[in-house]
Amino acid sequence: MAVQKPSIPKGTRDFGPAEMAGRNYIFDTVRSVFRKYGYAPIETPSMENLSTLLGKYGEEGDKLLFKILNSGDAFAKVDWEKVRTEEGINSNALALQVCEKGLRYDLTVPFARYVVQHRNELVFPFKRYQIQPVWRADRPQKGRYREFYQCDVDVIGSRSQLYELELIQIVDDVFAALGVRIVLKINNRKVLSGLAEVCGHPDKLIDITVAIDKIDKIGLDAVKAELLERGLEQKAIDLIEPVLTLQGTNEEKIAAMRPILANSEIGMRGLDELEELFGYVTAAGFHQEIEIDLSLARGLNYYTGAIFEVKAKDFQIGSICGGGRYDDLTGIFGLPDTSGVGISFGADRIYDVLSGLNLFPEGAVRGTNILFANMDAAGVRYALPIMQELRQAGLAVELYPEATKLKKQFDYAEKKGIRYLVIAGETEVQNQVLNFKDLSTGKQDVIERNNLEQILKTVAEN
Repeated sequence: MAVQKPSIPKGTRDFGPAEMAGRNYIFDTVRSVFRKYGYAPIETPSMENLSTLLGKYGEEGDKLLFKILNSGDAFAKVDWEKVRTEEGINSNALALQVCEKGLRYDLTVPFARYVVQHRNELVFPFKRYQIQPVWRADRPQKGRYREFYQCDVDVIGSRSQLYELELIQIVDDVFAALGVRIVLKINNRKVLSGLAEVCGHPDKLIDITVAIDKIDKIGLDAVKAELLERGLEQKAIDLIEPVLTLQGTNEEKIAAMRPILANSEIGMRGLDELEELFGYVTAAGFHQEIEIDLSLARGLNYYTGAIFEVKAKDFQIGSICGGGRYDDLTGIFGLPDTSGVGISFGADRIYDVLSGLNLFPEGAVRGTNILFANMDAAGVRYALPIMQELRQAGLAVELYPEATKLKKQFDYAEKKGIRYLVIAGETEVQNQVLNFKDLSTGKQDVIERNNLEQILKTVAEN
């Protein structure tokens, strides 16, 4: 039998101990902020019924769904007449006959399904956070993966923009804790609906938002070309273009948009909502950069109000956080007129930012604090209760498994990034002391057996 070369699917990654320590630092940071604002955790299954997922993310999103083939002979009951066309087999129609489930594309649609399914158990407004992986059949590239974690925080059951403010404050707190300088961009889908209305194409809102949502990736000229391809005439594009490039303060941008959207009731309502939200932000304060970006579209179909996107200022990568207001996502599942708003932190991209900017605290990614060298059986028996005391005090402590050359044990500690080595040999046992060595500086101290506080203090200070 041929030896198979080990590999994993493109767009997925293994995470070793160092990476997991960094990821857990991110998860712990966002989780602590979420809890501070009263959000409670839930989890949903990795797979959902395909009917739950299809049609919620727009045409582009539907193409990126990972569909799960039915168990058994999935193709045995296919009605081939329903999937054949003049061009051949309709793959989407075939998929619906052989796939009943799909991997979740995001955490928001499963959350909406959860809320409707458990509505009699919940207290509204219902505030939840969720930290789980999602899957997208995207083309893998830097900062874009097929399997990645999202850290979502949502509240459902209220239209108050005080919750938009709360999410903005969460963004502020999370990235302050992580030490990342960001710019938070905000727009409102009602403004975009108004723009589609005044340019004569209210029926093409999705076409317009899908196109302009790509402006950072493909540039303004390519967006204009795509709008032409999607059926907008040059006159309509000429009206849209200056909106996408509007400059000035947030107040000036709102003022400049009012005459443009004067004949659109929904557009004016969107501007009013932006004005109200920035009034709250001004009152509450925001420590990083925040701006209205009228080119921000967020291509997902379910957004109806405020939309958010966060970019790192000092590291080149796509958005690291995004979300918005959705007024009737639960209506699809039988609970109409239940508005919600949420935001999602992209843990994998945030990891890349922290790693690229060297922002992980040393203690966050270090594993073992102290390695006890294995000198002999008597030394091991002497060390074991001491190690337990140190562990109970919060330190991560290892014992080398075999009594072997000290150099080999030193090498093991250095390769694992363990800073401190404790030697407890015959002399140390007789004198009831420990030989405590800092491998980064070479400094060595003899510490009394009953003075473990000195070890704890040294490790804590470094």
